[in-house]
Amino acid sequence: MKRIAILASALFLAAPAIAQDKSTTREPSTNPNPNVQSDTRSNADMPSKTDSPVPTAEDRSKNRDAVSGAALTGKVKSALAADVGLKTVTSIDVDSDKGIVTLKGKVESAEQKKRAEMVAKKVSGVKSVKNQLTVSGG
Repeated sequence: MKRIAILASALFLAAPAIAQDKSTTREPSTNPNPNVQSDTRSNADMPSKTDSPVPTAEDRSKNRDAVSGAALTGKVKSALAADVGLKTVTSIDVDSDKGIVTLKGKVESAEQKKRAEMVAKKVSGVKSVKNQLTVSGG
C-alpha cells in the first residue's frame, strides 16, 4: 500500500513536467545566467524609433476631415449661438454628416437665414451647408 501511495504522489508531482509541450522548451544557451534570456538579435533587427511612420500632409488633411458628426454639430451650434445677430434664434436645428451641415428650422427673416448659412460655412471642418431654414415672417 505504501508503494502505491509513493508511486501515485510521484506521478502527481511529475505530471506537469510530462504534460509540458516540447515546443516551449528552450535550447541550451551559452548565457551564464539561465534565468535571464539573452537577446541575440543584431542592431539591424531591432526596431528603431525612426521606423514609426511620420504623418504626411495628406494624412493630416484626412484627420482634419474626419471630425466626428457630433463634434462638428456642436461647433456649428456654438458658432451660431456666438453670432450677435443669431443669439436669440433658438429654433435652428443642426445636423452634420461627413462635413456636410444641414440647417433646419424657422427664422424670422431672410437675412437671418443667409447669416446662419454664412456662420456655419466658416466653421472648421464644414465642407458644405444645406440651408433648409424657413422664414416664418413673424
